[in-house]
Amino acid sequence: MSELIQQAGMALSSGQFDEAMALFEKAREAEPENAVAHYGWAESAFMRLSMDMAEDVPAGKIMQVYKKAMQLDEENLEYVASFANFCLDCGRIPMAIKEYQRLEKMADLNEIPVDDTLFDASRLIVDAIERVGQGRENPMIKPWLKQALIWAVGGLGFSSDDAVETLSSE
Repeated sequence: MSELIQQAGMALSSGQFDEAMALFEKAREAEPENAVAHYGWAESAFMRLSMDMAEDVPAGKIMQVYKKAMQLDEENLEYVASFANFCLDCGRIPMAIKEYQRLEKMADLNEIPVDDTLFDASRLIVDAIERVGQGRENPMIKPWLKQALIWAVGGLGFSSDDAVETLSSE
């Protein structure tokens, strides 16, 4: 890993998001095919947006850079999970669910457990639905809630059928 990316990673981990973005940008310019540089920039921008509430970088630009990182490293589960979280943060619930489903398929193919990630995603999805304020009875919202419940139950170690049986027994 290049020294520039290491410096950028240290800036990101210490909460210096502007500096991290600048360093990752230099790395992106120097190595346009470096997935880590793109991902690092997108993560830094996302953290800056969500933690510092800075809105000078459009969400669409952050989304493009995440997608570039995922294009360059198609098998990186971390990139997909982070992009899905970003989508939720932006209120793009259907896109986030699609990305979490992609993460789930990728993990299944590689026999990598992601139940904890999907369990956390279920809570984030419900939180995002609450922020949208359309109500849980809205027909558009119900499939999102169903997916969140499936992941929540799976994160507890149950199948949907086992959960229904356990909840309906006395």
